[in-house]
Amino acid sequence: MNTYRLDARDDRKLIFSGHIRQGGTNPQGEELAFTNYYMERDGKPFFAVCGEFHFSRYDERLWEDEIVKMKMGGINVIATYVFWNMHEEIQGAFEWSGNKDLRKFVALCGTHGLYVIVRIGPFCHGEVRNGGMPDWLFGRPFNVRSNDEGYLAFVEVLYQEIGNQLQGLLYAQGGPIIGTQIENEHNHSAAQWALTTGISNLWLSQGSDGDAHLIKLKQLAVEAGIVTPIYTCTAWGGATTPTEEMLPLWGGYAYWPWIYYEHDRFGDRKEHPPTPEYLFRDKHNNEIPKSYNFEPLYTPEDYPYMCCEMGGGMTPFYKYRFQFDYMSVPAMTGMKVAEGCNMIGYYMYHGGSNPKGKRDLYLNDLATPKISYDFNAMIGEFGQVRESYRRTKLQHYFYTQYEDWLCRTKTLLPIGASDIEPTDVSTLRFAVRAAEGSGLLFLNNYQDHVENMDLEDIQVSIELQEETIRFPAEGGMRVKKDSHCMLPYQFDLGGIRLKYATAQLITHLLVDGEIYYFFAIPDGMRGEFAVQTTSLQAEIKLDQGSVRKMNDVTIVTLDEADMVMFSMQAAVSGEVVHVVALSDAQSLDFWKAEVQGIERVFMTSSNLLVMNGQIKLESTDERDVMLRVFPDLDASQVMSGAELVETSKQELFTTYLFRIPYKEIKFDFTKVSADKAEIRFATDAFQDVKQVLLRVNYTGDIGYAFIDGDLINDNFSNGLPWEIGLKQFEQRLIDQGMYIYISPIRKGSFVNSHTTMAGWHEQATERIADLQSIQAVPVYEIIIGV
Repeated sequence: MNTYRLDARDDRKLIFSGHIRQGGTNPQGEELAFTNYYMERDGKPFFAVCGEFHFSRYDERLWEDEIVKMKMGGINVIATYVFWNMHEEIQGAFEWSGNKDLRKFVALCGTHGLYVIVRIGPFCHGEVRNGGMPDWLFGRPFNVRSNDEGYLAFVEVLYQEIGNQLQGLLYAQGGPIIGTQIENEHNHSAAQWALTTGISNLWLSQGSDGDAHLIKLKQLAVEAGIVTPIYTCTAWGGATTPTEEMLPLWGGYAYWPWIYYEHDRFGDRKEHPPTPEYLFRDKHNNEIPKSYNFEPLYTPEDYPYMCCEMGGGMTPFYKYRFQFDYMSVPAMTGMKVAEGCNMIGYYMYHGGSNPKGKRDLYLNDLATPKISYDFNAMIGEFGQVRESYRRTKLQHYFYTQYEDWLCRTKTLLPIGASDIEPTDVSTLRFAVRAAEGSGLLFLNNYQDHVENMDLEDIQVSIELQEETIRFPAEGGMRVKKDSHCMLPYQFDLGGIRLKYATAQLITHLLVDGEIYYFFAIPDGMRGEFAVQTTSLQAEIKLDQGSVRKMNDVTIVTLDEADMVMFSMQAAVSGEVVHVVALSDAQSLDFWKAEVQGIERVFMTSSNLLVMNGQIKLESTDERDVMLRVFPDLDASQVMSGAELVETSKQELFTTYLFRIPYKEIKFDFTKVSADKAEIRFATDAFQDVKQVLLRVNYTGDIGYAFIDGDLINDNFSNGLPWEIGLKQFEQRLIDQGMYIYISPIRKGSFVNSHTTMAGWHEQATERIADLQSIQAVPVYEIIIGV
C-alpha cells in the first residue's frame, strides 16, 4: 500500500473586500464586485469560466452556433482580441464589417447570456503579424508601447474607433461587456517587425514607462467610452501590473514552441523538457510570495488568483511539430483550480483561420501557418469538438454549480508537493481545497513530455479537526496514467453527509422534489461512496454493487457499468437523494442545459446545441444518433436532418434514436504527381450537410490548399491527418475545384551560390513529399423543435 497524508485541519481563509477598485452595476440591478479571493455577482461568489475566441479569425455566418457550442461547454465569459492591423491595416481605413464586425459578435454573445472581455491591445501578439501592430507604424519617430505622444496619438484614434463599435453593449448600458484587457505582456514579450524578418530581424519593444503606460492606456480607453466594470492586464514574466487600476491575470502552457527559437551554448534544442506546470502549488498565500510561473509584484492574498491564458491548446511553429495531448487541458484546469484560481481562462478555447490582408496578404506570425490557427483548441478551426472539450465541460459544470462553496475554499498542500521533479512519475501528486471541514481532493497523474505510468494501491489520508478521512477506507485505489480528477469529502448531498467518494461530482438537478447527483468515475478507479450512516433514514439498496457498514459509515461499492444508480433518504429532512454514477467513457456524453425553463441532463455522443427554442445535434460521419433526456422532453419533432426511428424509456432517461439519410460527398481526386493533386466536386456535394471535412494524409513539410491560386488553408505536417472545412467555400469549390501541394522535407538542403549573376540554386540530398489519400467526411445536423 502506498499511503499519502495531508493535514487539512486549518482550512480557514481570510476573505475581505472593499480595497479593489473594480466592479459596477447594470441597468437590471446586477452588481459585479471583488473580494481579495473571488469575483462577486450580487454579493455572492461568481466562478468565471472564460474561453478565448477570435471573431476576426472565423466566418461570421457561423459565429452563433460556435458561441452556443462554447456555452454548452460550460463557458460563461468569452474573451476576444481586437487586432489593430486587422481593422486598420491601411492607415485611416478602419474595417468593421463581415468577419471583422466586433459589434455583431459581442451582441451575439449577449443574446446567449454570455459575458465578454475585449482585449483591445494596442499590442496583442496572438501569433499575428507584428503582434497586431500595423506595418505603417514601423520606423516612425517614436517608440511604440510607450508614453511617447506620437504613439499615443495613434492609439487614441484606435481606441475611439473601438469605443464607437461597443456603445450600447457595455455592462453599464445593459450589454454583455464586463471587462477590458489593456495591452498584453507589457515589459515581458514582443514580436518581430515582419517588414524586417529574414534580413535584420528587428523586434518591437517589450514596452517602456511601466505602470504609467498601462494607466495612460486605460485613461485613453475610458475617454473613448470603453467603460467596463473590470480592467485587466497579463501578469506573468514580470509584466507591468498596476494593480491599483487593473486585475492581474495569469496562465500557463504545457507546450512551448518558442524555446525552439532560442540559442544557447548547447545549440538548437532537440527535445521539449517536461514543464513544471503539473506540480501543485499554492498561489494565494502570503507565506509563499513566489513560485514557478508566479512572481507577483503585489502581495498574493490581496488580489484574486485568476487566469486568462491557460493552455487550451497550442499552435504549431515551424521548428516544433508536436502532436498535442488533449489530456493536458483538463489536467491544466484542475491544477489551476487546486492552486486557488477562482476564474479560469483558456487560450484558445476555439480555433480559427487567419484572414487575408489587403496590404500584406498574410497577417500571421511568420513562424506559424499562414492561414490555420486551429491551435489544437477544445473546439477546432472548423468547429470540431475535441476530447479536451468534453472533459473540461464536466469540470465547468461543477465549478459553476457549486461556486458559492468552491470560491471560499482554501488550498492545502502536503509537505514537499511543489518540490517533486517534473520527471518523477512514480509519486502521486495531490492537493486539497477545503472550507469548514468539507473539501475536494485533487489527484494528478498527468505530466507533459514524459511517459506517465499507472499508480497502483494508492490511499490518501486527510486529517481533519475531528477525524481522518481515507480514500478509500480499506485497500487502495488505482490512478491511471495521464489522468486528473477531483474527489469530494465531507460533502452535503441534500442533507446526507458524503464522507468521501472515489468519483468526481459533476452537477445536480432537482426534479419533482427529489435531488439527482451526477458523478463520473475516473477511468481505472472503482466507484465507492461512503456516507454517514446517521444521516440516512433507511437502508441503501442498489442492484449493481454492494453495501456494507464500517463503524458509523455506510459504504456503497459499485459494479463496473456505463451507469449505476442508487437512492437514499435523508434522516432529518426526509429528502430523497439519487446518485447517478457514470463510467469515464459514458461521462464524456454528458450535457446539461435549460430547455423550456427547466434544467435537464442530456446524454449523446453528438455535439449538442440548445438555442432559439431548438435542439441541434451535430454528428460527424455517424448516421445513427442517440439522444437521451432527463427529465423527459418531447424531442420527437424532427424539423430537419433525420427521421426518428425509435423512442424508449431506460432508467431515468427517455431515449430517442434518429437516423440520418446517407450522404456521399462526391468528388474526383486526380493525383498529378507525388506532391500535387487536383480535386473536383459534384454540384450537389455540399447539400444536406452542415460541414464537409476534407482529411488529407500526407508525408512532407507543409501542406497547402488552394482555390485557383488563392491559399485557403495550410498545415505544418506532424504525422496526423490534416483537416480542412470546405462548406464556407462551397460555390467556389463547385465552380473551380481545388488543388493541394505538399512542399517537401529537404534533407541535406543547401543553397548553391557558385553561379553567375543572381543564379542562386537550392540543392538537397533527398526531397520527401507524398500525398497519400484524401477523404471527404460529412458533418450532419439534426434540428429538433421543442
